[in-house]
Amino acid sequence: MSVALGVVKTMRPGQWTKNLLFVFPAIVFSGNLFQVDLLGRVVVCSILLTLMSSCVYIINDLVDADRDRKHPTKRARPIASGVVSSAVAKVAATVLLLGALAAAYVFDRPLMLLLLVYFLLQFAYTLYLKNVIFLDLLVVAVGFVLRVMAGGMVINVGVSPWLYTSAGMLALFLVIGKRRQELALLGEKARETRPIFSQYNLPLLDDILRIVTSATLITYVLYTVEAGTMVRAGENLGLLTIPIVLYGLFRYLYLIHVEGEGRAPDEVLLTDRPIQATILVAALIYFAILYLA
Repeated sequence: MSVALGVVKTMRPGQWTKNLLFVFPAIVFSGNLFQVDLLGRVVVCSILLTLMSSCVYIINDLVDADRDRKHPTKRARPIASGVVSSAVAKVAATVLLLGALAAAYVFDRPLMLLLLVYFLLQFAYTLYLKNVIFLDLLVVAVGFVLRVMAGGMVINVGVSPWLYTSAGMLALFLVIGKRRQELALLGEKARETRPIFSQYNLPLLDDILRIVTSATLITYVLYTVEAGTMVRAGENLGLLTIPIVLYGLFRYLYLIHVEGEGRAPDEVLLTDRPIQATILVAALIYFAILYLA
């Protein structure tokens, strides 16, 4: 039982919320949320992406086991701590990979190809790209853009390029914030757990974070201006959500700069009440604009 729980923990259930935030925008913003058949397809797509991303997490923990043992918190991960053996982890990763691809082949073949691209990109990241400065950040962001693409693909809805860009910039904003806090909290020891930190320092990450914060807001504003689904009586009501998005960005910056928050963004999402309230308010406004106005 402890091994089974360890495998599930290695699949990182706390991070499955990413699929809710990045797979569902296509169906929500296209106004098709209550089309049961389309919603069902998005749910299945989300599950398959969850299985594939869980496979990637297991592979990542296998590759990083030795370094994780030197990390103050990651050393408790099931593989690094020895709760889950490498043999069991390899079997679990293989089952998840083949199961997700087989199910996608039956469900939607273009989605299967996208899942394969996602896996190959993340596999390359785990083995090499995470040790290449800047690419380690960009590849993670691309993974989130692929989630948005998958959500639109399975319901055959075209997704605005500005929505893709906004999603990518938001993902980049979050991953840079996480990297910054890892470096700030671990100092010189950070290089032992993630070699790429030898090429970064706090001033560089802070400068990049400022640029990406601005770009995230700008691309979202452009999306709201361009999105025809939020225009009512000639007025673009999507612009009403800009202050909420701005508050969410400011809140996360406050958490990392003032509160010293060093946890992953998904963990912050599950625990920080103001962030949760921001997402809830934004969701209610989107719903009112798209489905009630």
